[in-house]
Amino acid sequence: MKRINVYQPRFCGLEREYVVDCIESTWISSKGKYIALFEEQFAKYVGCKFGTSVMNGTVALHLGLLSLGITDEDEVIVPTFTYIASVNAIKYVSAVPVFCDSKIDSWQMDPDDVERKITSKTKAIMAVHLYGHPCEMDRLREIADKHSLYLIEDCAEAIGSEYKGHKVGSFGDVACFSFFGNKNITTGEGGMVLTNNEEIYKRAANLKTQGISYTKEYWHDYIGYNFRMTNIQAAIGVAQLTMIDKNIKDKAIVFEKYKEGLSGLPISMLDRVGEVKNTYWMCCIQVEDEKVRDDLRKYLDLKGIETRPTFYSCHNLGLFGYNSEYPNADYLSVRGINLPSYPDLTDEQIDYICNSIREYYESNNALDM
Repeated sequence: MKRINVYQPRFCGLEREYVVDCIESTWISSKGKYIALFEEQFAKYVGCKFGTSVMNGTVALHLGLLSLGITDEDEVIVPTFTYIASVNAIKYVSAVPVFCDSKIDSWQMDPDDVERKITSKTKAIMAVHLYGHPCEMDRLREIADKHSLYLIEDCAEAIGSEYKGHKVGSFGDVACFSFFGNKNITTGEGGMVLTNNEEIYKRAANLKTQGISYTKEYWHDYIGYNFRMTNIQAAIGVAQLTMIDKNIKDKAIVFEKYKEGLSGLPISMLDRVGEVKNTYWMCCIQVEDEKVRDDLRKYLDLKGIETRPTFYSCHNLGLFGYNSEYPNADYLSVRGINLPSYPDLTDEQIDYICNSIREYYESNNALDM
């Protein structure tokens, strides 16, 4: 069987048409009709009033923090069990990342630990919807309001995910998205900042465009950045939005087939905890014995199956100046594996992956069959 990648994007056919339209119109950079169209359509899809597109998801986080005025020595509470971009963006604005632990069942940040970490310097909570599963947004919104904090949503891995019937990204003061090639929709690279606050939106849109004045041509009100998305990227995004619901539906089918195929093994899967819609950005398994994780991944690689380990807890990386104990995050980070998770995965491929995992356990006498 041909090697099975952990992810590959799906295209609907309109991407080529819209990109050619950009080229023929000569509007290929950061101006053109598709930019505003993509911003408007994506904001409407999520349920927000305003959206401004950017170069990538990390830039979206950076711009979101800047637009809220997060700065030197401000503290931002963030899960330690996350992709490093969440934490790097906090450091970009010279703020202090304060780590919190995660919950074993949902893999998401623990609201109780969030509240324990609040100090007089805390300015924001960054909720990261990890691997497509939403955080407990009612609790986090309540905590943020109680302590007069900003709530930032890192939705890079959760386009289309829902908490109690509302899409993630619609709960925070700002929400940040990624359209990298392995996301539920892609523009190659690319990102978006959404908000329901017009002032925050104007600040973000201004900052991403060199701080340019709204009232005087080529006048700059303050130091800004060039964080803009191109018209070509936005054209791909507009095309991709036409198939987002199908992508999410098909990925849920892939997950259910994995769940059935792996039943009876000493493995758990990140499913749905609470009243949520998980979009299964990655179909994640967790092995009971951490010593098995890397060995199983090597076995699958030899069988032509690409996997990824779950993220290392950021407090263990030695990059952020201090350490502490985060037992749940540490437990999850050394036991998790991301399986191939793209929507066009075939039944034959899923069966092959599940059978390969079962063969690994049988060959190591790890099952009482």
